[in-house]
Amino acid sequence: MIQRIQSLYLLGACLLCVACLCLPVGHFSTEEGENVANLYNLVLRFSPQFVCEGMVGCSYRSWALFAVLLIASTLTFTDIFLFRRRALQMRLCTFSLLLLVGWYILYAFFVYKACSGLESNFRPGWAVSLPFCSIVLLYLAFRGIMKDEMLVRSLDRLR
Repeated sequence: MIQRIQSLYLLGACLLCVACLCLPVGHFSTEEGENVANLYNLVLRFSPQFVCEGMVGCSYRSWALFAVLLIASTLTFTDIFLFRRRALQMRLCTFSLLLLVGWYILYAFFVYKACSGLESNFRPGWAVSLPFCSIVLLYLAFRGIMKDEMLVRSLDRLR
């Protein structure tokens, strides 16, 4: 039963979340186009020429982004092995989906706070799209789990 398509969707969502944990999710640059800093899920890493030259955001940490994405990827991975408990699997899938939506809200908040502190332009990285792809895969997994649950319930009625 572990070879279901939902398991592949859940595994894909987990891998995309882990990839997003490791990649930069945004770049701050000056008006001239010089790179000031890169925003990762755990920290804002400044370029060597801009390290704390009177900037406000020198000790900027975005650990909440990292924590939310880590929890979502862990829940998604454990969700793969709960195929015998479909009701719990659907709840965990929904919770992971809501966590990823919350990640985007936190991302917008941290970018707003960092932009006001750094006084620079922000350009999102391509890794920002990975949690959205995970949301789509989690939704597809939820629909597959729901179909399995409906099939089991219909077979129970026939007995």
